[in-house]
Amino acid sequence: MAQPESSASQSKTEALTVLTVEPQSSMQTQLRAMLGKCGITRVVAAPSATQAARKLRESRFDIILCEANLGDQQDGQRFLEDIRQHHLIPLSTLFIMVTAERGHDRVVSTAELAPNDYILKPFTLETLQERLERSLNKREAFVESWRLAEAGKTLDAIAACEKGERKYPQYETDFLRLRAEMLSNIGQADEAQALYRRVLETRSIPWARLGLARMHFRLRRYEEALREFKALIDETPLFLDAYDWLARTYEAMGQLEAARDTLERAARLSPMVTRRLRRIGEVSLELGDGVAAEKVLSEVVRQTRFSDFRDPEDHMQLVRAQLESGATDRAEATLRELKRNLQGMPKTELCTALSSAMVLSRKGDARASEAAQQAVSLLDTKLDISVELKKALTQVCLAEKLDEQATSVVMDILRNTPDDAAVEGVKQMLEACGRQDLGEVLTGRLRQEVRQMMTEGAELAKRGDHAAAVTHMIEAVRRMPGHTLVLFNAALAHLKYIEHCGWDERYAAHARILIKRVQKQDPGNSRLVALHAYFDELERRHRGKGAAAQKPN
Repeated sequence: MAQPESSASQSKTEALTVLTVEPQSSMQTQLRAMLGKCGITRVVAAPSATQAARKLRESRFDIILCEANLGDQQDGQRFLEDIRQHHLIPLSTLFIMVTAERGHDRVVSTAELAPNDYILKPFTLETLQERLERSLNKREAFVESWRLAEAGKTLDAIAACEKGERKYPQYETDFLRLRAEMLSNIGQADEAQALYRRVLETRSIPWARLGLARMHFRLRRYEEALREFKALIDETPLFLDAYDWLARTYEAMGQLEAARDTLERAARLSPMVTRRLRRIGEVSLELGDGVAAEKVLSEVVRQTRFSDFRDPEDHMQLVRAQLESGATDRAEATLRELKRNLQGMPKTELCTALSSAMVLSRKGDARASEAAQQAVSLLDTKLDISVELKKALTQVCLAEKLDEQATSVVMDILRNTPDDAAVEGVKQMLEACGRQDLGEVLTGRLRQEVRQMMTEGAELAKRGDHAAAVTHMIEAVRRMPGHTLVLFNAALAHLKYIEHCGWDERYAAHARILIKRVQKQDPGNSRLVALHAYFDELERRHRGKGAAAQKPN
């Protein structure tokens, strides 16, 4: 990008697309002019986070230049959090924060969410050129690995990282980090640990130490993980990912007070991270501390009020907290705000019905039963409904003596629960409601359902009816879309069909989807690498027969 440019380099620069997120029209004009002098003319402007999100849903951009202070209680840090959480930008999109603020809280928050770079105002054309060139050079080195990773081709992406380490030695540490993360995600804990140790042999880098500690967590060596996370925080108190993992470790050990204390320490250092505030509120509700939950969830609602990603569940959780603290009047006000301000959003009707049921139940109003039944009828697998919402719905159904509806919701939770820890959380919730018996009965029913489905699928495959085995497991996935074991065995059934009946791209494509779902729900599953290897072997076997296949990796 530094002048003069060759015609090829200039053409490459001219092809770049940039989204500028800046509320001040004069600064938008200045940014456009400076980018033009850098050879970049394909520039789209957005004056707010909301409009920028809409632009990102319509198009992909190579670079996002985002002002940190967007006004109307919006900021670049929260915008970055939202678009990453909702997968609106690929890894190859460079996010560069532009800020005049050097305040501790905001700088920490921005660094935590790891933009590719940030530029402090005021800045010169030369500074902008230098930062863009630096970021683009690094992107060029990583783009192939990122592309493969986003396509779900994890093993190919790992191989691309190994090549990248040799071709771009200046980025060796970054390639090692990416490779270790991907190995961890497919259950290769030993290989990931070896890479983290390789990095630490040269110097003590916090993310490498965090990676080693996370492997202890994945292997359920919680005491070791606890010790490592604490030591990392003592030595690097601003490395906030370590607080989140320490809190997760405390939760896994059943120490909710310690988990909340840890999250609150992180929130004091970085108060603008909404997902962490939500978790503090959820843990406070689990502890029965309505006052603390209301305080933090009110802040979540305040911070997201003008966000394009606001979630009706935040209002529902705030209603729960206010009722827990005895503030029925405030709960009713929150319910009115939910109805008034979040109309038309996919989950609003469900959250409104549930919130109404909770308020009416607390007031002893007979209409609570009708509202709870309405909420149950609105449960839809197409909605991104949290386990916390379903637990709250279960509790109000039990309070209103709607045992049949409560059973239905609990079975929905269990059929979509990926691991034993989540099942245990459901049992603890039922025990707190005085219904331990229901928890034992329903978890037993779930185990029987899964066992029966797995047995029937295996019998069909054993008899050589692999097509029927696939059909059976697809139905199992439909009934239990979030159960990791069901997803895993459904993928296996598809691959066994291919092995015995020949390559079928439809079955291969579905297997890829199922494997990616297992990897997303249960990163670190030690059996994933065997599933990947099985697919690879089938592809190699059929490649010579002209099968147009892609690996799921």
